[in-house]
Amino acid sequence: MVFQLKDALKAWEEKKDEKRKQKIEKGLLPASTERIRAAEAEKIMLNGWYPAIEKMDSAAVANLKNCKRLALSTNSIDRIGSLQGLSSIEILSFSRNLIKKLENLDGVAATLTQLWISYNYIASLAGIEKLKKLKVLYVGNNKIASWTEIDRLKELVELEDLLLIGNPLEKNSKDSGENYRLQVLIRLPHLKKLDGRPFDINEREQAETLKKDMD
Repeated sequence: MVFQLKDALKAWEEKKDEKRKQKIEKGLLPASTERIRAAEAEKIMLNGWYPAIEKMDSAAVANLKNCKRLALSTNSIDRIGSLQGLSSIEILSFSRNLIKKLENLDGVAATLTQLWISYNYIASLAGIEKLKKLKVLYVGNNKIASWTEIDRLKELVELEDLLLIGNPLEKNSKDSGENYRLQVLIRLPHLKKLDGRPFDINEREQAETLKKDMD
């Protein structure tokens, strides 16, 4: 039997309700405190859920209209299902799953500012261009091997923080004698941080000089 998002949300509500009852019994919450429902929650953390979530059913997603942060990391999701209905979403986390492809991102393009999707099997960033408001992209330890994929990020002018470490591109670039950080900065001059480390003035000057030489 496939364990779906709707099953995890039901179990999440039950856990939250149990904690609510315990706090009421201890006098930490008033007796009138209502139970928390996923449909009304702004933050839902389902990282490392047991049993692992395998499927994102569209009906369950569509019900999370108030959710600003949805964390589904460390599960067994192999496909990003429909994200329609996540009309308030700002942070979406799919790290440590089985995802091979970016898809259905148009459903969150209007609000998403952070996408965490490291430790998957993604070789292409096709479709990322839709996320015009994206500021943070964590896509480390995937299968990205071509600079063409990084070029797709040029359209994301608000992108500030990129995690790319652990992809074949990083190793291939260093093995060929290229300065990996400068190559990223040449393509994405608006970027502030790469792999957790801010770009310094010296790097920006070097990148600008290299770009002029390339032109």
